[in-house]
Amino acid sequence: MLKYYRVETTDSACWVNKGDFEPDKQNLVFIHGSGGNHTIWSHQYGRLHKKYNIAAVDLPGHGHSGGHGEKDVRSYCEWVNKLLAVLDLKEIILVGHSLGAAITLQFAISHLQEIAGIVCIGGGMKMPVNSFFLEFLKTNPPEIPAEIIDLICKFSLAKESRDKFSAPLRKSIALSRVDTLYGDLLACNELDLTLEIDKINVPSLIVCGSEDKMTPPDLSRQLSAGIGKAKQEIVEGAGHMVMLEKPLAFNMSLEKFAASVSAAVSG
Repeated sequence: MLKYYRVETTDSACWVNKGDFEPDKQNLVFIHGSGGNHTIWSHQYGRLHKKYNIAAVDLPGHGHSGGHGEKDVRSYCEWVNKLLAVLDLKEIILVGHSLGAAITLQFAISHLQEIAGIVCIGGGMKMPVNSFFLEFLKTNPPEIPAEIIDLICKFSLAKESRDKFSAPLRKSIALSRVDTLYGDLLACNELDLTLEIDKINVPSLIVCGSEDKMTPPDLSRQLSAGIGKAKQEIVEGAGHMVMLEKPLAFNMSLEKFAASVSAAVSG
């Protein structure tokens, strides 16, 4: 169910389990990517909510959340920290995709004591963005042009996935505000965690699609090598939207990782 939480002066939307969070369940918090919203995780919360406490967030200025988007990862990271304080969840596994992966990595660097583990999909220590997108969106057109949306979909999905997932992805991107999407992409483009990545000291799962053109697998390999407790998984046949394109494979990896984190915490 979609529920609103007050973060300072802004109403922030999250998809959460019906009823209260249950103390005997693991806590999974999902963070979407640039210009996205919580619905990108529908194959996760729709199938896993009976086993886990789940919060799939809409970042500020995205989806049903109020406020405005940010232009740097650290600001988003601090907003997530404030939201988690409101949710009052402990031993969290943060799960982030793309921009959400960058936020998750920054969170593990800045607020290590608050989490039990991280899962990063389509991320990297650096996440350069195609300059064409940035230059075009910087002009602040009234809406995101269809040709930009088509290019984002093409780069985000493996070829075999485009017929099935282009339409819903296109619809989601079209709902984004131009300034919000620009800020998100700028935040990714300016990310550089090279000198801080070794501060991450929690169990980490690094996931990337073998056909990812937005954040190619080499970025995930470098990221995994830079984190001491990282496990890496390349999902064959998936593009940038791994959790959407290959939900069964991704969910199995997520659950296996969550079980290993639980064993480590209880041990």
